[in-house]
Amino acid sequence: MPQKDHLPRDRQMSGIFERYLTVWVCVCIIGGIILGKIAPDLAQTLDQMAIHVNNAPVVSIPIAACLFCMMYPIMVKIDFGEVIKAGKSGRPVFVTLFINWAIKPFTMYGIAFLFLGALLKSFIGPEATDLVKIPFGLDLPVGAAHGAGQVVLADGNRMLEIPLWRSYLAGCILLGIAPCTAMVLVWGYLARGNDGLTLVMVALNSLTMLVLYGLLGGFLLGVGRLPVPWQALLLSIAIYVALPLVTGYLSRVWIINAKGKKWFEEKFLHVLTPVTITALLITLVLLFSFKGEVILNNPLTILWIAIPLFIQTILVFAVGYGAARLLKLSYQDAAPAAMIGASNHFEVAIATATMLFGLSSGAALATVVGVLIEVPVMLMLVKFCLKTAGHFRSYK
Repeated sequence: MPQKDHLPRDRQMSGIFERYLTVWVCVCIIGGIILGKIAPDLAQTLDQMAIHVNNAPVVSIPIAACLFCMMYPIMVKIDFGEVIKAGKSGRPVFVTLFINWAIKPFTMYGIAFLFLGALLKSFIGPEATDLVKIPFGLDLPVGAAHGAGQVVLADGNRMLEIPLWRSYLAGCILLGIAPCTAMVLVWGYLARGNDGLTLVMVALNSLTMLVLYGLLGGFLLGVGRLPVPWQALLLSIAIYVALPLVTGYLSRVWIINAKGKKWFEEKFLHVLTPVTITALLITLVLLFSFKGEVILNNPLTILWIAIPLFIQTILVFAVGYGAARLLKLSYQDAAPAAMIGASNHFEVAIATATMLFGLSSGAALATVVGVLIEVPVMLMLVKFCLKTAGHFRSYK
């Protein structure tokens, strides 16, 4: 297990933010919900500052700015010679890709179906329905049946009326087929993982999403062929990952050439140490100020959806972490390999749910719940990783 005293100065989790991060996260979640309640106009104005694709908000500009501040300090620390070396390590990459695309989508479907369609169905309301958009490419008359739904006229528009639990299920599926390609860099960093390997896995997942997101989504949703949100995927990857990556690389080269590596490591990186955590906390305040009203208006619904999402996250992490242990990976490789499957690219999931089913649909609400549980659960897993690091071989 890597000892704290042997870690670089910038990686020592000794600051007040990092020592009490769980407390600050809870404060920011509550603060964000309160802000959204007492200043709804401010939250709405900030939420509307977004780049749209097909009338769906794909990139929130305030959130993108916070994510850049969150990612840049991580990217600028990465030695790209180590990235090349990490890319040659096949086992952790295989674990990540196999879990993300051969296991995670199907366990998400099974767990969500079990809880939303059976165990919790009576709480959701067996007869409760939801109005969603008619699938792309279909021109169905009012009264026509399609899948588990029926076409109805609502406010002059033809909509598909489906069981509410199925709408929630669709949102869970969209989360399950969208592995994280940004925030996992933060989780890996906090868990003292191999940043170079994490970056390699993020790049591979980004490319794989472009191929498999639509195929798996269409298969699991069962609502016809899922249009691949190419623009949404490319735009989110470019802004959330590529921009801080390129900026970090170029500024690293420039600063080392101008000031030397010693100044870069001892002065510049030390100043950046609290930036990632601070940006994370600000992001939470913004996210929950945007969605606070939804959460307050649907507290029990949020709980019903959160249960399968929580179980799915823990299960996928356990499978990944256990597989890494069986393959005798180093701790620094095992932690990010397990976390990248456990976390979700909720920005793309929300955008896709909005495009496919509508902003007010149960599917869109389910993807918002993904935001709600993502940070607290992943922080819990970070702490678990740090406490169990001694069960893995040391990093070489």
